[in-house]
Amino acid sequence: MGVGIIGTGHYAPDNIVTNKDLEKIVDTTDEWIRSRTGIEERRIAKDDEDSSDMAYKAAKRALEDASIKAEDLDMILVATVTPDTPFPSVACMIQEKLGATNAAAMDVAAACAGFMYGMITAQQFIETKAYKHILVVGVDKLSKITDWTDRNTCVLLGDGAGAVVLGEVSEGKGILSFELGADGSGGEELYQSKEDHLVMNGREVFKFAVRQMPQSCMNVIEKVGLQKEDVDYLVPHQANIRIMEAARNRLDIPEERMAKTIQHYGNNSSASIPIALSESLQNGKINDGDVVVLVGFGGGLTWGAVALRWGK
Repeated sequence: MGVGIIGTGHYAPDNIVTNKDLEKIVDTTDEWIRSRTGIEERRIAKDDEDSSDMAYKAAKRALEDASIKAEDLDMILVATVTPDTPFPSVACMIQEKLGATNAAAMDVAAACAGFMYGMITAQQFIETKAYKHILVVGVDKLSKITDWTDRNTCVLLGDGAGAVVLGEVSEGKGILSFELGADGSGGEELYQSKEDHLVMNGREVFKFAVRQMPQSCMNVIEKVGLQKEDVDYLVPHQANIRIMEAARNRLDIPEERMAKTIQHYGNNSSASIPIALSESLQNGKINDGDVVVLVGFGGGLTWGAVALRWGK
């Protein structure tokens, strides 16, 4: 048996903040944001809507899609850098809300690559037969650590949650290969300040991402003996359209075979890959048997990629 995704779900707040809205609070323009990032709008959670609230809604939808009950979960892993509180974890909070009384629970912190770290951690538990069903959620409320006076970062960020349920799938399906990595020497390029604001050296992060994302895509397909022409669909971290295009061009796949939600959601950190995956499935972009590559990078600096064959 393989280990794969048997259910997906996502949630984004109702409140939409457009580029035109941001023109009123910082020195920027809609044209500047669109041309450099691909972002048109982003979702911003209300003050009383926290990471656990968004994670719970995405998790419920993933469980429904997987046709399993909360009590059937053996573990909950939540990738986030914006937990409601340092402890208890978001994972424990949604365990209680879901009624997943049999599940172990913990948070994973690897910034925008956190979902990839969570997914591969879950794979190990299932592959070793320790657990059968694991819920992995990527959620972040970046708006609460955004410096709304910094035009270089505030235009990029949004809030949201995406979730998947991992379990056993038929032989040949599911996760085929993965890569996780980190470079702590780059931590100063993207971090949360003592004032609790996100700080980014955009130039250095861009250089790192356009190099690492395409390379990680190639690494995971080569590990399993595939060629780039075997890739049917790409789900990249939705950070910047130019970074996403660098990965797509390296794989030499057409634009319609790459998930693109950045225009509506901006960069919502660990939530971006599972949201993009969930929407792609809803829109019929991924079919049974397709080879799909998920790839992301984040503060740390961290990165991760997965090649999988879709299906149960």
